[in-house]
Amino acid sequence: MLSRRNLLKSAAIAAAAVSGNVSLAQNGSQKFSLGYAPHPGMFKHSAGKDVLDQIRFSADQGFTAFEYNGLPGETPEMQEKIGNLLDQLGMQMGVFVAYASFDKPTFTRPDDASTAEIMTAMKNAVEIAQRVGATWFTVVPGSVDQQHPDSQWNRYGGRRLASGYQTANAIDMLRRCVDVIEKHDLVMVLEPLNWYANHGGVFLQQSDQAYALCRAVNSPSCKILFDLYHQQITEGNLIENIDASWSEIAYFQSGDNPGRKEPYTGEINYRGVFDHLRSKGYTGVIGMEHGNSVKGLEGEQKVIEAYRMADAGA
Repeated sequence: MLSRRNLLKSAAIAAAAVSGNVSLAQNGSQKFSLGYAPHPGMFKHSAGKDVLDQIRFSADQGFTAFEYNGLPGETPEMQEKIGNLLDQLGMQMGVFVAYASFDKPTFTRPDDASTAEIMTAMKNAVEIAQRVGATWFTVVPGSVDQQHPDSQWNRYGGRRLASGYQTANAIDMLRRCVDVIEKHDLVMVLEPLNWYANHGGVFLQQSDQAYALCRAVNSPSCKILFDLYHQQITEGNLIENIDASWSEIAYFQSGDNPGRKEPYTGEINYRGVFDHLRSKGYTGVIGMEHGNSVKGLEGEQKVIEAYRMADAGA
């Protein structure tokens, strides 16, 4: 009797044979039509703890990209190994997190120390991106400004800075980031996050807000990371918001809601969303920034099967 894994492999090969011109991974699995990107730990039971082995396993399953938020924590030597392996396997490097602040107004009400921190992060991101062959990296531009009567943010007597000034400060800081990265053809992607389940108080929440920031910065190096999980919680209406902000979107991330697990564990019509991205000619990465709904080997195969179902098209 065929194992569950071999059944999945056989189904992929059969689908490829019917289509006639579908590319295959080395083990015969059909390559996904969109750039879904697993992350370290997602397939640790199948591939082991070594991130390089996890990348190889992902490629064998037909994935064509890999995402690693924590990449700056690896040594330069390991970063180069990851970049070389992805190049050998013909996989795209997804995002890593270059800078993220969730509870300080580092963009909306910056001071000298936070500005220096951000500029250092941009310079480090350039070096990391060159080692791994990355194009995109994530920036979370701090929190909204609140009253801080007993903190370092007390330059205005503890008064909250008006929202328009906060936005103007954020635009100025983003332009300073662009000055560092644009000459290297890199793209910082700004990620709107939800206040209701995960990141209350962050400055950037909605797709239209991110769109306005990117239009104001007016650089190919400042674009949107549209996280489908976060935006389903914050605003819903995913396809219309994707279309409205399309010119400024450079990257997507997935995760169903509620629960932030793989497709078909919540309310998002992932087949419809992915089919829409395919119809728009999207060729970038979709980071699988979610957990597995089931632990162990079974859960890892469930993730792969979910993406096979969602990738099948409407």
